Amino acid sequence: MSYPVLQTPQRPLPGAFFNTPAASRYPPPRPPIFTSGRASTGNPPNPQGSPGPTASAPQSELPIRRGARTINELLQRDSRFPDLNSYVRQGISSDYEIPNAATTEGAWAPFQRTKLHDIPDRVFEQYNRAAVSTMMGLFAELNHAWVTIDNALYLWDYTNPNPEIIGFEEQTNNITAIKLVVPRKGVFVDTVTHLLVVATTAEIILLGVATALEASGVRTVSLYQTRMALSIRGINVQAIEGSAQTGRIFFAGAGDNDLYELTYQQEEKWFASRCGKINHTSPGYTSIVPQIWGNKTQEHVLEIVVDDSRRLVYTLSSESSIRTFHMDSPTTLQQVIEKKRQEFLRDISHMISTSVLLTRQMVIVSISPISSMECSKLHLMATTTTGCRLFLSATRGYGYLSGPGAPQSMQVQHIRFPPQFDQRRSETPYQGAEPSTDTSSLALSYSRIGLRFAPGFFLCFVAKSGQDGRDNLFLSAPDTGRIAADARSLTAQASKYYEQGCWIPLNSHAEEIGLVTAPFAASTQPLGFGNELAVQYDEPPTEIAILTNTGIHIIRRRRLVDIFAAAIHNGGGGGDEGLENEMKKFIGQYGRGETIATALAVACGQGNDVVPGDVRLSRISDPETLRLARKAFVEFGGRPLNENVVSEGPSFAADNVRPSSRHEGLALYMARLVRSLWKTSVIKGKIPPSGAISIQSTIQPAKLSTIKEELTKLSQFLDDNSTFIEGLAGPESLHNAVSQHEQVALQGEHQALHSLQKLNSSIIEGISFVQMLFEERVDEMWTALDDTTKQRLHDLTFEQLFSTEQGKDLAKVLVKAIVNRNIANGSSVDTVADALRRRCGSLCSADDVIIFKAQEQLQKASETGTSKDLVRNLLNESIRLFGQVAGALSFENLQSAVEQFTALQFYAGAISVALQVAHESDRGNSALAWVNANKPAGDPGSVAYNFRKQCYDLVHNVLVAVDGAASREPDMIDGRATLIATKRTEAYNIINNSDDELFHFDLYEWYLQQGWIDRLLALSSPFVVEFLTRSSATTPERADLLWRFYVHRECFYEAAAVQLDLAKSEFPITLTKRIEYLSRAKANASTQSPGIGRQTRQVLLYEVGELLDVANIQDELLQRLVADSRIADARRPQVTEELDSQIKNLTDLFNNYADQASYFDICLMIYECADHHNEADINATWQQLLDATHTKVANDPNAGQQPYEAVVTMFTDMADRLNHSENTFNPNILVPMIEKYALESQNNVGSRHWVPDLFIRVAFPYETIISIVQGMWYSTTAPFTERNKGVLADHIVYLCDQWYEECVRTNMRLYGSDLNAQEIRDLLAVLSAASAASGGPTEQGFLTNLIRKIDRSFR
Repeated sequence: MSYPVLQTPQRPLPGAFFNTPAASRYPPPRPPIFTSGRASTGNPPNPQGSPGPTASAPQSELPIRRGARTINELLQRDSRFPDLNSYVRQGISSDYEIPNAATTEGAWAPFQRTKLHDIPDRVFEQYNRAAVSTMMGLFAELNHAWVTIDNALYLWDYTNPNPEIIGFEEQTNNITAIKLVVPRKGVFVDTVTHLLVVATTAEIILLGVATALEASGVRTVSLYQTRMALSIRGINVQAIEGSAQTGRIFFAGAGDNDLYELTYQQEEKWFASRCGKINHTSPGYTSIVPQIWGNKTQEHVLEIVVDDSRRLVYTLSSESSIRTFHMDSPTTLQQVIEKKRQEFLRDISHMISTSVLLTRQMVIVSISPISSMECSKLHLMATTTTGCRLFLSATRGYGYLSGPGAPQSMQVQHIRFPPQFDQRRSETPYQGAEPSTDTSSLALSYSRIGLRFAPGFFLCFVAKSGQDGRDNLFLSAPDTGRIAADARSLTAQASKYYEQGCWIPLNSHAEEIGLVTAPFAASTQPLGFGNELAVQYDEPPTEIAILTNTGIHIIRRRRLVDIFAAAIHNGGGGGDEGLENEMKKFIGQYGRGETIATALAVACGQGNDVVPGDVRLSRISDPETLRLARKAFVEFGGRPLNENVVSEGPSFAADNVRPSSRHEGLALYMARLVRSLWKTSVIKGKIPPSGAISIQSTIQPAKLSTIKEELTKLSQFLDDNSTFIEGLAGPESLHNAVSQHEQVALQGEHQALHSLQKLNSSIIEGISFVQMLFEERVDEMWTALDDTTKQRLHDLTFEQLFSTEQGKDLAKVLVKAIVNRNIANGSSVDTVADALRRRCGSLCSADDVIIFKAQEQLQKASETGTSKDLVRNLLNESIRLFGQVAGALSFENLQSAVEQFTALQFYAGAISVALQVAHESDRGNSALAWVNANKPAGDPGSVAYNFRKQCYDLVHNVLVAVDGAASREPDMIDGRATLIATKRTEAYNIINNSDDELFHFDLYEWYLQQGWIDRLLALSSPFVVEFLTRSSATTPERADLLWRFYVHRECFYEAAAVQLDLAKSEFPITLTKRIEYLSRAKANASTQSPGIGRQTRQVLLYEVGELLDVANIQDELLQRLVADSRIADARRPQVTEELDSQIKNLTDLFNNYADQASYFDICLMIYECADHHNEADINATWQQLLDATHTKVANDPNAGQQPYEAVVTMFTDMADRLNHSENTFNPNILVPMIEKYALESQNNVGSRHWVPDLFIRVAFPYETIISIVQGMWYSTTAPFTERNKGVLADHIVYLCDQWYEECVRTNMRLYGSDLNAQEIRDLLAVLSAASAASGGPTEQGFLTNLIRKIDRSFR
């Protein structure tokens, strides 16, 4: 019989489907009976194409943080786009992909002509009147064109259908060259943004150019005379170039091969005019040597280009020589390299054996610099008349030029040959063999101009014979998508130089070419610089203006999104099969992720679907194109991959699912939309001349609006198509899963897509917040912020704002600042809150609106002129509103409210709000649990405690305020409580009625900090005892408060228990203080306490007494040891520290101190306290004490007393100290010892009867003394033998006589009883007989008289 397999339910996953699907009707799959124990060690290959970002994440990661991490990964991937060095390597190449414009392939063209601006008829009229010469040119960056007719210069805005013609006719010489340059900083006013360098046959004139962009988008240009001119007769200037970074101007003429520099300055100086020239190639004397003595040469400069990134200037001569100059300082120029044609040919010969395109007749027609930002090794590109491109590299020493220094040599690094006449796009993207390099194509022969624009746009103007001067334009550009896909491929060794090209017939003669848009740069370093895909949604496509004799042609670079839209529009029009074919081409060349990202962009309206030749440039609006793009995104996005699928069975970890390329495409599109602002700070501070700081947005408002609009379209697209997108369709899609593997994969896909959806919503809301922030007066809000918030805002980036809790919290602070500012200005809260909720809802919740309304009520209550009843109502309403949102109230808002309530003397309300917020912020009371657990580090309860502590501190402030106000007024007037007294009572009633234990503990702690001990002891709250009990374990002062509190409440037993604990505690308390505590405890334990029985008190009293005895012994030890001269000075502090602290046990005191120090009296006290009954120890110790006492006096000539006197004193003192104990002060031990001592050491010294007197003084019983001495007399023990026995007999007689006198004096029965009296009489008779026989010292008369008195008492 088989049983169903019970499986552990899967854990809920962050971002998973909101509804759990119903249980399957089919039983779960049976697990395998045998497992191999082997695990898969490698990741399966990604069938989706190029690998996407790693989307697996720990389950605890929030969806927005996961989405932000994905965006960062893709932005990082985009930034790693290969640099130019990696695909333009040492060698040759000639492979192009040129689509056939006559077929559907025309959609793949890399460029298109978008506009043709006609030359105004008025210009043609002037042009036809030319007498000597005419020239035409472009100022493309200003959208202006120019024409020179003899000595006149005319400019016009070629984008304006009816432009205004600006003329310059103030000089009489024919114009030979025109150039627009950037002036040196500080020479002209700020409004002059450019300089127009006008070269004539006689002089060079500098004209100031001021440009402005009007609100309508029209750019205006104004010319200004600068009164700067330089005489150049005989030079015939043909080439002019300027350095945009330094403002330096270089020029050259047609008559020589020299390079000149035009210098200019603001004012004339003693030895320098406002304008001058410097010849950087010939020595100074050549300018004054007659020409007939010089060597006449026909070589002259054709072109000058400047590379500011490397501080290099290049010139191209008519003999195809290239010279390199280095701007080693702001005013000097040094020629460092001259590369002649023969040297180029020598370099080429090392790369190819022969080519009809590169012969000894090779002519270079153009040069284009390559900046260091774009490439570190390549410096220059030269174009030959045959259309070959020579990529040149300058080196210094034995390596490539990487620093700012001057190069020393230049070599040909790469040769790019022209395309073939019939070259088309490759039909099969994956060819087994590399095509051979064609080095003989004449497709670009007779090239007139060859220009290169970053990141590799190549324009070649070809003049074919038989075309009457009309140029054909060949354009090519790097296929960025294929280069990037190649770089991501795990099998690619090195990227190829993929290039797309196309032909555009101009049907006219090109005059000048200019870049309309800003120079391309996806990065500021070579790595990532050329990534056109990264900026295709963020920056406008590159546009190039070409001036011909018929008009201005605008050529636009087509982005991948434009090519995709046109391709599916044309190729996909053939139905599903046509779309599938186009998708195969795109996926094969660019990878699935890049293709899906492009399809999503088109589906959201990006790009245009027109083919080259169509001048329409509007965004996609064709429904069929949008439908096909949506279909491509939904159906070609691949499927998620469960990487935990192994042979042993399914794995249920959705974290390890690799999302589909659909997720990668979505993330890639989002990342490229926000790339310009992601890592950028939200604000920047600017200090204008007025001095006040001005807060500005780092991103232009128009840019923010555009990004928000695109993200909103994306959000709308995902919402509209969620039912069709796998992973967004919801729980229903799980029913289509055929296995549990697939279910897990779908859950992982949903998490990944859901995280991006959440992030997208957060970004839209964040941008709305930034827009609203700068619609307000940010400068005023900035001054009202505290320094911490200012610094946080200054450091805030858009990424942090969009994806972190810190950013959201800061945004909420600023939202509240916006509302508070509007409230202060009298605006309606409802109006402001409604606007906030519409634009950034999560930053202004329903609770926030209630908080704003409460603040509004409080603001109205604080306004002057309001009646008291209305103020009271407003304050109560504010309290009610604050109570509704106590759990959502921030501390800043609470603090502000409490301060306002306090200022209005609504103390009870202020305390009530603070306590309510503290309670609602920690409904689980985790703060109290944290405190009870002794505040463990890292516990989340500490956060709740800190917030509640802040709330309690506000209550303290209110109490200080109400006490201060009450102290300034009387409590009663005419028998009635004053208003302030009533308010104080109300405030303290709120406190006393609070059941917040943690608050009471904090309040009592604050009382103690203020020194209000009496106030604390006077409280009757049940929390006081608990507080004092807990805190008594922390410091002795707190424990003192506890027993004082009990004494104040007449709970003496409890006070005694606390005092006993204090005496036994480990606190750093002196021994004297501990003895004091024990003494007080003894007194309190002896006093009756309510509810405490006598037996309980006796138990405590016994413990206190025992410990007090030990403490006294320890104290005596301490005093003796401190004064003992035998202890070394270094040891004395240690001994003091050891004994003047905790009470030690008797064993330690005896072994470590008393016995070692030979304090025999204290040893006897320890025996007594420890109830030690060993008679041998006691006897030995008494003997040592006796000997020590005798020796001390006997050896001290200044003692002033006899040894026996010291013994008497010691013996008497020990009797009291030992409380006449039967154990340690036993007469059976002491009487023989003293008798022996007196006979042996003090015989015949002192009084005759000092020994029996001593026994009587220490209150030994007479009968005991007599019995012991009698025994000694009878035993005849040494030294009491023979005559010495008489000493004992004498002592017995004396004791009997003293006992007799005591009985007579006290009127007691003689010797206690008749029997005792008879025995005494018999003993005396024996002694009398013995004395008579031995002639001892006993006086017979005295003895006979004593016997007679005893006999008389019997009569």
